[in-house]
Amino acid sequence: MKRAITALVICAAIASSLHAQTPAPTTQEGPVVVTSGEAIVKRVPDRAWVQITAESRARSPREAQKLNADAMSAVLQKLKGAGLSADALQTRGYDLQPEYDYNNGRQTLRGYLARNTVEVRVDELPRVGEIVDMAVTAGATSVGGIRFDLKEKDAAEREALRLAVEDARRRADAAAGGAGMKVDRVIRIEEQRVTVNPPRPMMMAMRGEAAQAAAGPPVEAGEMELRGAVTLTATIK
Repeated sequence: MKRAITALVICAAIASSLHAQTPAPTTQEGPVVVTSGEAIVKRVPDRAWVQITAESRARSPREAQKLNADAMSAVLQKLKGAGLSADALQTRGYDLQPEYDYNNGRQTLRGYLARNTVEVRVDELPRVGEIVDMAVTAGATSVGGIRFDLKEKDAAEREALRLAVEDARRRADAAAGGAGMKVDRVIRIEEQRVTVNPPRPMMMAMRGEAAQAAAGPPVEAGEMELRGAVTLTATIK
């Protein structure tokens, strides 16, 4: 008899445990409105990156490497002497390759080309032209595209996102009002990632005497547009 009572107690405990693990049915949110919101925040760039290259040619690869190392060292020394910190200078590429002359279908080794490219971060935009002129004067053979950015880019992106949410909420209110209803509560906001189009890079491939004649080329940063986009879902009543 005791064994039978014990078995009943165990079965009851198991049944109670299974009942407790059964999820409660979800409630319906009722009618909803789904809207999209967008916003654009414009800012003037306050930072720039410039790619500076030094090229050297020689009959042997070893000599080309040495000439190039000397040339880029002089450029970097000049830039550091102008107050640029070490973390503002980053090597972006280095290569050494043979060059050939072609005549009557035959190729003849002419020599070797060594190329070293560094990217320079300039935190004071008025100095961009000065930095470019300084690098060329020190021995750089070409200057690549300039790209612009913001030091506080995250803050500007958050502002665009906030404005996009406000836009979506206004649209939700308008849509609900058109149906003779009103927004009850927002139940979901989804950010739509938007690619930022920075100001178009300025190509400044200055070489040789033309580069030496350009003393501090003027640089115009223009404006950056940071976009925010969201999808908002809200219940209406």
